[in-house]
Amino acid sequence: MSGGSYNYLAEHQPGDLEARRGSIEAMRDRLEELASQRIPGAARAARLTRYVLIHLDLAEQRARELADVWHAVEWWDSNDSGEGAVEKALTKYRADTDGTPAP
Repeated sequence: MSGGSYNYLAEHQPGDLEARRGSIEAMRDRLEELASQRIPGAARAARLTRYVLIHLDLAEQRARELADVWHAVEWWDSNDSGEGAVEKALTKYRADTDGTPAP
């Protein structure tokens, strides 16, 4: 069989990396195995693949932190709430992320 061992990971489309996390993890593991065999370049490729996974985790964390803000802005722009809801969400976001006390 040719190709497909990692679900054609190299042919990813923008935005679909999270959906392919399992394949990325498998690729990381394989690259780490190759690095342990001292295959030139494998250690760096494994390290960068780990960074991709770390960045996916960070993006998910940031999205969770911003969820209330995004919700408030979306509802304001849809005329389902107002500016006050956005201000409240932003105040809470600041307090949760940088220690700025909520009034």
